[in-house]
Amino acid sequence: MKTLDLDVLAMVVAVADAGSFVRGATHVHRSQSAVSMQIKALESTLGKTLFVRRARSVVPTQEGHLLVDYGRRMLALRDEAWAALVHPDIKGRVTIGVPDDYASSLLPPVLRQFSATYPKVEIRVVGLPSHALVPLVKDNKVDLACMTRVKGVRGEFVRLEPTVWAGSAREHGVWKERPLPIAVFAAGSVARANAIQALERARIAYRTSYESPSLLGLFSMVEAGLAIAPIARCAVPERLVQLGRAQGLPALPPLEIVLARSAHSKRPECDFLAEQILGQLRV
Repeated sequence: MKTLDLDVLAMVVAVADAGSFVRGATHVHRSQSAVSMQIKALESTLGKTLFVRRARSVVPTQEGHLLVDYGRRMLALRDEAWAALVHPDIKGRVTIGVPDDYASSLLPPVLRQFSATYPKVEIRVVGLPSHALVPLVKDNKVDLACMTRVKGVRGEFVRLEPTVWAGSAREHGVWKERPLPIAVFAAGSVARANAIQALERARIAYRTSYESPSLLGLFSMVEAGLAIAPIARCAVPERLVQLGRAQGLPALPPLEIVLARSAHSKRPECDFLAEQILGQLRV
């Protein structure tokens, strides 16, 4: 009788969610080579191809989508069983603040697993730039904030997230223009400040062609080939290209991601979500 290893299923789901073996491996805290080897072994056992390997991404096949669906249900059931036995009475509500770039990339797998493990806990997400979350943490309007470290906030270190220049894969050459057109978050953004400082140090003339608190707004300008944008690497979609020194652009410093907690967050449901975030996002 054949069996499906839940740890390998978790790898399959992580790779499908991330669209990449490298990023998927990060989510399950394994090396890219180990994840690739385990999935290849599973494909050999099943006699099915689960992913189509492309140059910069992987996409589940029809059989891959089927296994991912089953995998999610099996992993959720495992987590529910664990929670029912170990933490049967954990319930309540947690409000977490997170900026767009992390909300779209880092948090979904964490919140999905947490909800499966603690189904009685209600999660409320507040999407705001990191600097705007600081007063909400201090005023106890959010319990937790997974954010970039900014002035005035204390938080537990999570990870250093690389920042890259994102450009259009179709509209080539905008990064050659001078002044360089850039799309940036509104004032107060660490990524924005770092990018401008890097350009000034490199003596590259630039102009701010678009400013927005919305990540989608930046993406629209970049995809149209009207600007490049400094974005956390985890948030750059596969449809965009990552630019750097090879294109004559200055390197950007990484963003320090921290988990900040309000004074009123000393509750079991907040503790468990904080533990989940630190456990899954630290690399």
